Amino acid sequence: MHVPVMTREVLEYLAVKPDGVYLDATTGWGGHTALIAQRLEKGLVIANDRDAESLAMAQRNTADWIGCIRFTVGPFSTLFERWKALGLPRVDGMLADLGVNRPQLTTAERGFSFQSDGPLDMRMDRTQETTAADLLNSLDEKSLADLIFRYGEERRSRAIARAIVRARPLQTTAQLARLVAQVVPRTSKIDPSTRTFQALRIATNNEYGEIESLLEGVPRMLAPGARLVLIAFHGGEVRIVKRFFQEWSRAGWARILTKHAVPPSEEEVRANPASRSAMLRAAEWIGTDA
Repeated sequence: MHVPVMTREVLEYLAVKPDGVYLDATTGWGGHTALIAQRLEKGLVIANDRDAESLAMAQRNTADWIGCIRFTVGPFSTLFERWKALGLPRVDGMLADLGVNRPQLTTAERGFSFQSDGPLDMRMDRTQETTAADLLNSLDEKSLADLIFRYGEERRSRAIARAIVRARPLQTTAQLARLVAQVVPRTSKIDPSTRTFQALRIATNNEYGEIESLLEGVPRMLAPGARLVLIAFHGGEVRIVKRFFQEWSRAGWARILTKHAVPPSEEEVRANPASRSAMLRAAEWIGTDA
């Protein structure tokens, strides 16, 4: 079961109005979407996700509030165009939880995790052609090392890339995990494969490019006074979100509500260890001159 993170903080910073229009840009299984919908009377939640399977589950999980939810499937990079095509108004609040949906990690056939054997897929959108295996088996050694270092911040990226190229082709998560374990010694509770798997997932789904597309669309989708809440989980995401917040603040487009990124409470981390890396930032949108 997927448990939405930082629900108390999300609701506090979104400040949901009963007649407001809200965008959950990363609906997943619908946890945050349901919490927003419960607080509406005449309002609307637009629920977006690039994973059609997750969105189908969200529709089932939010059936009690289906009258105030509109679902749309696709990546951040096409969200604004879909927004215009649906004739939707500017929103009073937007939420994006940039973490991986827990069920994606625990479903072996999706290939996101080293904890169970499955195909090296890692696509959030399964209509997309390129899989993690395609990248792993086609990139040259230098490009592969750069990918693992950039997206996984893995210091032994060159040794890992060299081992991958020698062992190719690789087709399963277990094959990759065993290979990385031979190169990277375990020095903590964190599995040696963690950073490599993260890097491959980010590259396969162009996650950083998609996040930038979402944030570039914010000025066109938010109404003056709207609340923006973003939850990031690792260094690359955190840096992108922080950069946009700083740019909006300097331009006078947004009032930052969180001086520093807000972590989950100790109580939440004990109850839901998957939340431990979450970092929330929030802002109130002022608007642009455009």
